[in-house]
Amino acid sequence: MENKERIGDLKRHIFYELLDMAGRVMVLVKYSPDVVIGNRGFVGEEKETGLILVFNPKMKFTWDEFGITATLVFGAAPQKCFVPADNIAAVYSPELNAQFITSNQERQAREENAASVAGEGTKPIKRNGAARKPADDSEKNVISVDFVKKILIKDKAP
Repeated sequence: MENKERIGDLKRHIFYELLDMAGRVMVLVKYSPDVVIGNRGFVGEEKETGLILVFNPKMKFTWDEFGITATLVFGAAPQKCFVPADNIAAVYSPELNAQFITSNQERQAREENAASVAGEGTKPIKRNGAARKPADDSEKNVISVDFVKKILIKDKAP
């Protein structure tokens, strides 16, 4: 089983655990032509920011090896929906203050490199294959997390 499939299985497992614990779970769906949201589709800024779908145990849906299939209601109109597991960027529960987020590292590196080429300031630092800008004085109280290696905690300025 390749990592992509294993991540999909992990998303599904976390989805059902949060649903069982909190009674509802939210899913952030990133835009893709593979995502079907009935005849509604993605509207406005949703193509850029994604769409949040809310699920509870009373709803009829299935999550198989391909993704989530459900009939969801937007306003008063039911829409047949299909969300491939690859297009689920986050699974979370506000009630439990818990979230599982995945990112497209290739896209992030491309966007950061584009910002650097456009002259948005400092040169990006390459670390673990992803580009990121170095910290400046405004980031002294920020906790920076590198999920590949370790957590870096920056001390507050006196």
